[in-house]
Amino acid sequence: MPVATLPATEALRRLDTFDTVIDARSEDEHALDHVPHAINWPTLDNAQRIEIGTMYKQVSAFEAKKRGAAYAARNIAAHIEREGLDKPKDWKPLVYCWRGGNRSGALATILGAIGFQVTLIEGGYKAWRAALVDDLPRQAARLRYCVLCGPTGSGKTRLLQALAAEGAQVLDLEGLACHRSSVLGLLPGRPQPSQKRFDALVWDALRRFDPARPVYVESESKKVGNLRVPDALMDAMRASDCIAITLADEERVALLLEDYDFFVRQPDFFIERLMALRAVRGGEVVDAWVAQVRAGQIPAVVLDLLVSHYDPTYQASTQRNFVRLGHALPCMLANRSPEALREAARGLLAGEAAAAGSVVAVGGVA
Repeated sequence: MPVATLPATEALRRLDTFDTVIDARSEDEHALDHVPHAINWPTLDNAQRIEIGTMYKQVSAFEAKKRGAAYAARNIAAHIEREGLDKPKDWKPLVYCWRGGNRSGALATILGAIGFQVTLIEGGYKAWRAALVDDLPRQAARLRYCVLCGPTGSGKTRLLQALAAEGAQVLDLEGLACHRSSVLGLLPGRPQPSQKRFDALVWDALRRFDPARPVYVESESKKVGNLRVPDALMDAMRASDCIAITLADEERVALLLEDYDFFVRQPDFFIERLMALRAVRGGEVVDAWVAQVRAGQIPAVVLDLLVSHYDPTYQASTQRNFVRLGHALPCMLANRSPEALREAARGLLAGEAAAAGSVVAVGGVA
């Protein structure tokens, strides 16, 4: 069956109409970023790609093509034996490589010869990436956001999770970024994705939301760890309605010690992260915190971090950047319990505080 081609902009629009998306690039290229939900069938693996590229430069294109064809034939055969033999004749894969050239072309030709309904992305991943970047502003602008604002430890992430459990549309930027959006927010053992991968994850989440319903999202700075939130999304969030969450300081400390339990279990890691604050807090302050951590006084350090560092910074940033913060809907949490968060989520979704100036009361406290 002839192989069809599709411009990247059209592939974006029709992505969900294909049964499978296949990335024919190497493992490392795929790991850096890929079309959402694509599986990886390398026509050349990492080592082979380097070898063939070197042969092109140092020997000749002809010799490189011969060796590359041999590798590609074996690899494609292995992919088909492993994952293609159970596919029906009407299977519709979308295939791409870096520029839509030899690697995806070889795979698509063989799959098409079998009789599958194969489509190639014109221009490959490079064109796809450009089309995605162009489409991100449109996706961000078509939605209405409710921004959860509140100081560090006030339960914003947990409330997002409670909202999602109640059926709300939720955009978890920190989850997508694998970071909790502060100097101390690095998650051990969970490296952040590349910027390109983060952009793709955000785009994939945005395109699935129903514009008739609000999207709940945390107030974020322009960067989550080392990753930059797309400008169009950041602008839309900062112009959106806000929900102001408050939680007592002792509950905030307890919540953070639960969420960052690895700091309690690994005090040296906590101290390492505290060192990053020396430039803004000064050596004397940080050294005092380190001494307290070594003495097992971690709750006291967390409270001091909140009151003296995070709270003033967060308040100044949100007041400066979120233009509707002054009209935010107050949401007072009595405690950090799942029950309190669930009731808050249900109250927000039910529109209990639709009247101007009303307060969402959770856990029996208003």
